[in-house]
Amino acid sequence: MLTRRETPADVPAARAVIAAAFAGPDTPDRDPVEATLLDALRTCDGWLPELSFVAADEKGEIAGHVVCTRGHLDGAPVLGLGPIGVRPGLQRRGTGRALMHAVLGAADALGEPLVALLGSPAYYGRFGFRPATDLGIRPPDPAWGEYFQVRTLTTYEPSLRGTFSYAKPFDDV
Repeated sequence: MLTRRETPADVPAARAVIAAAFAGPDTPDRDPVEATLLDALRTCDGWLPELSFVAADEKGEIAGHVVCTRGHLDGAPVLGLGPIGVRPGLQRRGTGRALMHAVLGAADALGEPLVALLGSPAYYGRFGFRPATDLGIRPPDPAWGEYFQVRTLTTYEPSLRGTFSYAKPFDDV
């Protein structure tokens, strides 16, 4: 599996991966919200092409996708991660882990202070994410509780606190 930055030619396949990864068993013909969110993120001011990664299999077919977009913490620029997805049938083989390491490493290399996400503490904890409230960071929705997490990066300063906001398309989800 090769993890690399997404190219314009990868866009349809990356979207298809996200749609397949989040397809509901009872609604296989309906576009999942994560796929329409990805479409909207691509056209917003928060889109960061340097933080959109794909995982390609040995045939060059796209097997997974992850993106970080511009978020803010009381006006300070930070990152929001997601969506992330792996094509069904290829899940639980390390593709998601490779994508996470790639995007977190790239974010750190770009000097970003932190990455926030909404997801399973059991899964994302293995990548160094922890409850955002432990760092004085509040989620956009208080009901998210421990599922709203943050991973600090090299340039993080503990004075960076406040309420997190995702890129605008997240508000429409």
